[in-house]
Amino acid sequence: MINFPRSMTAFGRGEASAGERTWTVEVRSVNHRYCDIKIRLPKSYASLEETVKREVAREYSRGRVEVNLGLAGGEAGTRLAVDLSLAREYWRGLNLLRDELSLADRPSLAMLKDLPGVFTPEEVRQDPEGDWPLIRQALVAALENTRVMRQQEGAATKEELRGYLAGLRRHLERLTAEVPELVTRRGDKLRQRLQKLLGDQEIEPIRLAQEIALLTDKTDISEELARLESHCNQFAAFLAADEPSGRRLDFLLQEFFREINTIASKINEAGIAQLSVEMKNEVEKMREQVQNLE
Repeated sequence: MINFPRSMTAFGRGEASAGERTWTVEVRSVNHRYCDIKIRLPKSYASLEETVKREVAREYSRGRVEVNLGLAGGEAGTRLAVDLSLAREYWRGLNLLRDELSLADRPSLAMLKDLPGVFTPEEVRQDPEGDWPLIRQALVAALENTRVMRQQEGAATKEELRGYLAGLRRHLERLTAEVPELVTRRGDKLRQRLQKLLGDQEIEPIRLAQEIALLTDKTDISEELARLESHCNQFAAFLAADEPSGRRLDFLLQEFFREINTIASKINEAGIAQLSVEMKNEVEKMREQVQNLE
């Protein structure tokens, strides 16, 4: 099964329970240039932050990822311990006093609750390392859910990018087909300009050929076309690779823009300018989609 490309935008939730304790993990991620992982844990489990982060980093090579971990049941804090033996002694003593002193009032809970030692506050201590297997179970479930969503989004984005790439190739083919005619038009324009400037004077054929060759060299876009074709092939290969390739795709798109801008600056003709604009539109659409790929 091909796992890439993956989207960086996803949400996943996982739970794991043992006895009265239930850990819930929610993972949210969005696109980001680098890998930025934020962990939120109960205070008494702060020592597990780096452990959780390493687990998440196995799934994400880049993206802004927020991981929220919550514990229900057995939370850290303070609870009251009841000394039942001491309470029984107090109760026996209160009844003894009532009988010996012939008191009308009977002993009650209200009398017991304020007597020393019956209720004692004690801190509930947690065991982060001991809880880690349960926490990891919930975390893995959440990450698996995000992975499914990221793969689905990535597959849809991949198809869109292939469509845009096909459109770019069509524009590139049209531009390549224009080159021979472009050279001819440039030569004709140069002859007309020279004849207008020189009037009835004869144009030396060798000199004319040199000027045409010089102009042709200045407007030669064969290298740019070759590089664009190479970039298209590389883009398709990276898109098909079963590995994170978002950064490489983004870099290639910058190179696309560079070559198209060079072509537009070399050839100042309406037809070529229109083709350049259409090619840039396709590349811009690709760039917007690539921004969300890992």
